[in-house]
Amino acid sequence: MTVLQVADLSFGYGADKLFQGITFSLEHGQRAALVAPNGAGKSTLLRLVARELIPDTGSVVIRKGVRVAYFRQSHELQAEGTVLDAFLSGFSEVLDLRHALTAAQHAAASGSEADLDRLSDLTDRYHIAGGDDLERRVEIIAAHLGFTPADMDRPVASLSGGERGRLQLGVVLAIEPDLLLLDEPTNHLDIETITWLEKHLAGLAGALLCVSHDRAFLDAVCPNTMELGQRSFRTYPLKYSDYAVAREEDLARERELAERQEAFVAKTEDFIRRNIAGQKTKQAQSRRKMLEKLETIDRPEDVWATAEKVRFRFAPAPRSGDIVLDARGLGASRGGRALFSGVDLLIRRGDRVGVVGPNGTGKSTLLKLLAGAGAPEDVGDVRRGTNLCQGYFDQHLGSLDPQRTAVEEIRSVRADMNVDATRQYLSRFRFYGDDALRKVQGFSGGERSRLALAKLLLEPRNLLFLDEPTNHLDIPAAEILEEALAGFEGTVLLVSHDRRFLEQVTTRIVAVREGSVDVYPGGFRDYRDNLEKLAAEAAAREAEEREATRGPAGGARGGRGGAGAPRDEQRGAAAAAVADRGAKAPGRAVRRSGATMPPPDDAGDAAARKRAFESDKAAARAAERKRKRIKELEAEIAAGESQLAEMREELKKDPGGDWAKLAEAARKEQALAKRVDAAMAEWMALSEELGASATAGGGA
Repeated sequence: MTVLQVADLSFGYGADKLFQGITFSLEHGQRAALVAPNGAGKSTLLRLVARELIPDTGSVVIRKGVRVAYFRQSHELQAEGTVLDAFLSGFSEVLDLRHALTAAQHAAASGSEADLDRLSDLTDRYHIAGGDDLERRVEIIAAHLGFTPADMDRPVASLSGGERGRLQLGVVLAIEPDLLLLDEPTNHLDIETITWLEKHLAGLAGALLCVSHDRAFLDAVCPNTMELGQRSFRTYPLKYSDYAVAREEDLARERELAERQEAFVAKTEDFIRRNIAGQKTKQAQSRRKMLEKLETIDRPEDVWATAEKVRFRFAPAPRSGDIVLDARGLGASRGGRALFSGVDLLIRRGDRVGVVGPNGTGKSTLLKLLAGAGAPEDVGDVRRGTNLCQGYFDQHLGSLDPQRTAVEEIRSVRADMNVDATRQYLSRFRFYGDDALRKVQGFSGGERSRLALAKLLLEPRNLLFLDEPTNHLDIPAAEILEEALAGFEGTVLLVSHDRRFLEQVTTRIVAVREGSVDVYPGGFRDYRDNLEKLAAEAAAREAEEREATRGPAGGARGGRGGAGAPRDEQRGAAAAAVADRGAKAPGRAVRRSGATMPPPDDAGDAAARKRAFESDKAAARAAERKRKRIKELEAEIAAGESQLAEMREELKKDPGGDWAKLAEAARKEQALAKRVDAAMAEWMALSEELGASATAGGGA
């Protein structure tokens, strides 16, 4: 079922077109990544889909009855009400009932018959409206996003910028929409939360269109990739890593076709010039008519070409001593809470250390202590090695003055550089033309990050402290920074939540978690593999303990009031809840009466066996369908690859001047290649599912 249809969409500001001719659709359950460099219009396209902007041409059609949720980078939240109110804001009926129920609970403290009846009635209505189930779902989402039960009663106005971003993400996830639009959802999330979000999104039934610069996140969530260009729009049934390879092959093929046509046209025009007035006039005229009718093959648009021009080069720096930092007994507290204590850490020349851990555990604080920029109340000692030239990149970009231009920022570090030299230097960081003369306050997050890095690299450095350096960088800039750091001869300590960046750069990992700091040899990949191994071992031990302590089947359980409890029992339970409210720690006002409790599980062995039998039958039927589909896919892939080989041989032949036919053949070859890739991806997924089910069933 198609939930979104975009046709011939274009948008721009005045005469400058951001993009044009955009056409695509999303099916129910389809998840797609929208990729392009910063400034290409990805967020604008999401706003057009969400109908916040009106396109210049084209249409956006969303199927009737489809629920749409949109997560924005700007974290636009109303500063009214509590965190729980915000989570429930997509469910107006439930939210109104909850407010009414809270007021009724306070009123019922009087003990009057009318107030107790109203409380009982509202409790039942809240349950029937699904309020209890919704709150439980919200609590689970909130916990994964870092909100404790106590946080649910906090005013939204008291939240920080990062907390507002996580809250807005939770609000759109709680709705469980049919069409979910996400714009940079992993900003301000730690690695653990990103991992949970990946699993949560993979289980959603609706369609997803996601903009992100997190390559590992895109690979895990989106099996389809859409590339937005100014005059092109490419779609691939592939995850981001595979798309990056496939697009290079497509571009090479399309460039070759365009070059062959250009050579043919040049040769033909030369023939016309030499023979238009000679004995071969008719041939020259015929070829001129042929050229006039020829459909020109344009050179393909490479949307990443400009983005890849950024250059991060480290100025030559003197060699530091072998021991760079020797930290002993480091400790820090913030807001009356101890972050860590007793931290010993030895940093040697050439180390590239990644500092990881959940938000709020003190990663940036530890980095500042090691850089000598800690607070006066921090404890411990950091002995510094010899001949150190250090630089610090602040994730909040505090080194930039919003009132200065880019040129003025660079000259504040290097006054010896004139304006022309400064503008030439800034062009290495994709500041072209008048961009270098704009004030920083008008820059995007990505532009500010590139400018801050440009300042950092102006002077020789052999020790770098980097706090979230890739937060606002697009994918090419992050990859170029990776390469520069991997070849950096000095020492690097960095905080990041970008897993792909950590994998490519780090040689050691420092994990900050719940008051402890642990050092892991090896890079981030080794650290992650170790955590997965420990988690698997813990899960196995937990399963063994449950098996050992499991009692006889059908054992007695604590009784609860059923849904058919008499009205006086409901009223009594409600009154007890009200009376109990003052004796317990402050919490949410809503409590369930006996009428809202689930019925006890009294199913016997026969019913359990029947359910197990039906479940096994359904699993067997599903497995058989998968095996049948795998055979169909194998035949389809074999036929497709054979046909592709024939088509590619034909494309190598001289077109004999029929370039329109050649271009059409190239388009057919590209479409068939995508279908074969999609079939191969489906075949691999089904094979893995069958293998996993066979392993879980003991090889049955």
